[in-house]
Amino acid sequence: MPSHRIALVTTLALTASLAATLAIAQTPGIQPNDIDHAVKPGDDFYLYANGTWLDRTVLPPDRVAIGAFSIVADKTDKQVAAIVDDAAAANAAPGTSKRLIADLYHAYMDESAIEKHGMATLKPQLAAIAAIKDKHELSTALGHSLRADTDALNNTNFHTSNIFGLWVAPGFQDSDHYAPYLMQGGIEMPDRAYYLDDSAHMKSIRDSYSKHVVAVFTIAGLSDPEARAARVIALEHAIAEAHIALADNEDIHKANNLWQTADFATKAPGLDWTEFFHAAGLSTQKTLYVWQPTAITGESALVASQPLDAWKDWLALHLIDDNTSGISKALANEHFAFFGTTLSGAPQQRPRDQRALAVVNSYLGDTVGQLYAERYFPPAARAKAQAMVSNLLAAFHKRLEAIDWMAPSTKAEAIRKLDALYVGVGYADHWRSYAGLEIKPDDLLGDYQRADLFEYHYALSRIGKPVDRHEWCMEPQTVNAVNLPLNNGLNFPAAILQPPFFDASAPDASNYGAIGAVIGHEISHTFDSEGAEFDSKGQVRKWWTDADYAHFKQVTGALAAQFDGYEPYPGVHVNGRQTLGEDIADLGGLAAAYDAFHAAQHGQPIKVVDGFDGDQQFYLAFGQIWRTKIREAAERRQILTDPHAPGHYRAETVRNFDAWYKAFHIQPGEKLYLAPDQRVRIW
Repeated sequence: MPSHRIALVTTLALTASLAATLAIAQTPGIQPNDIDHAVKPGDDFYLYANGTWLDRTVLPPDRVAIGAFSIVADKTDKQVAAIVDDAAAANAAPGTSKRLIADLYHAYMDESAIEKHGMATLKPQLAAIAAIKDKHELSTALGHSLRADTDALNNTNFHTSNIFGLWVAPGFQDSDHYAPYLMQGGIEMPDRAYYLDDSAHMKSIRDSYSKHVVAVFTIAGLSDPEARAARVIALEHAIAEAHIALADNEDIHKANNLWQTADFATKAPGLDWTEFFHAAGLSTQKTLYVWQPTAITGESALVASQPLDAWKDWLALHLIDDNTSGISKALANEHFAFFGTTLSGAPQQRPRDQRALAVVNSYLGDTVGQLYAERYFPPAARAKAQAMVSNLLAAFHKRLEAIDWMAPSTKAEAIRKLDALYVGVGYADHWRSYAGLEIKPDDLLGDYQRADLFEYHYALSRIGKPVDRHEWCMEPQTVNAVNLPLNNGLNFPAAILQPPFFDASAPDASNYGAIGAVIGHEISHTFDSEGAEFDSKGQVRKWWTDADYAHFKQVTGALAAQFDGYEPYPGVHVNGRQTLGEDIADLGGLAAAYDAFHAAQHGQPIKVVDGFDGDQQFYLAFGQIWRTKIREAAERRQILTDPHAPGHYRAETVRNFDAWYKAFHIQPGEKLYLAPDQRVRIW
């Protein structure tokens, strides 16, 4: 999958109007008042399940999207705010967890200190860029910029705004030890398509971006802002041409390239690689995985072919634009005007305290997470969630055993992989240490840079060490879930194990249709279009027979074609190949959740709720967790840059299940109807 994350919606501060919207009929289980009975389930199940909610819901100006995830995220934000408030009141000793939290939060909230120190901290760094005399010194500067800011398999983060990004993870060819992966970078806009697509929409965005870059240089006080902007945009356009598209980034076999560091000069000439690796702290590293060889080669060539002044302007722009909130209010507002409003459609920013919480979570996630788990996720809640996970695993196990298209050898390997799967529920068994990280309450820009460097050094320190199979890549306060293919593991953070996803007082039908489908989704990623490439130890290895793999490709191709047919806006289609891993996981996860739901009833009758029987409640719960009110600009961006399809179409996955047809009496001629032989079945 690539992100292997279930969630997608950006959630922001809870406003009064939104609170009122979400407060309507939020009883345990499905929400009957949100259903639009004027829509036939067989014509559009998403609108049937959510139409009334969509009609009455108004997006607050500081939001690009809201949905079921908003309910949980807003509650979690309030919980984290209480943790931060307590940390601030504790007056803890320097270097302690609570002091780090308090100081970073204060640094973001202290606008006068940012105005006083931001530009003062920035100016020497801009002067150092301006003093670069040749391509040798440029290579040094580019090496110094390398950070651990990409994560291909756990976070769908295939590129960075820096020239390249580093990801340290279990090696493709040696999954028992951590290895470095070098990944493409160099563009500020979200995807290469924003530079290369010739549609009127994209041309308009490029015009706005050009004005934005001029404004950034102007506010920062740099000379000739128009000329600088023209050079940067031309260079970023050339970099975008070298980039690999998202769907290709998801192909593991294209990414499995282990290069000797001594060979970079011949395989990717242009950059002074010796100096780059030395500056990046990688001079003793003998090998690196190169995820996108053509992009790395293309970008290196541009270091040699493009004018030095263009690269210096590029370094300056990226230094400023990636840190605007730590420099000045004027730069932060300009950054939001383009990235928040133009690209995502939000008229105004989140409240400052909410942005401060996001920064604290970003840089001190484990520190906050440990306090969050202790306060808000008691052992009893963890035990209940673990029991549901066990039920889902048992259901998936039975499905694998019953498959009739797999050869015995492939099936045995699949079951071995499922049996070896590590499932983390709530929080990790051990916590990160932030010892040595310096956070100053009056130096936000410096805090950003010191924290990024601290994370980078942590990543470097792991290279070559044995893999921790129980490692987490999410904090407990994250409203999400993830599959870790290189670890053969799953993470279900505490925060997602709350209503409306999981509610101990709700009927089983809604719990299994909501959090059950989420759990099943992550389990299913173990065998999706990407997970199928990894064995039980997380190593890239062919463990399928040729015939089994051909069958798998055939049925998953049909699912991709199904999603290709969805067209949210005229001429804008979902890319079924790009979203395939997530779509497979939704399909398999919902199937396993349905089986687990019925198994948990032990043959007992299922209570009818508001006129809906058990199966109807199950599918409605699934449809309602994908409700999303989203701005057009944000949805267009999602379709281009995210491996998840929009929530509307994820809910329509029900059209592949015979039980859904029976539950809602779906008939031929209705828009979602698929003939039995056209319904995609994998597991």
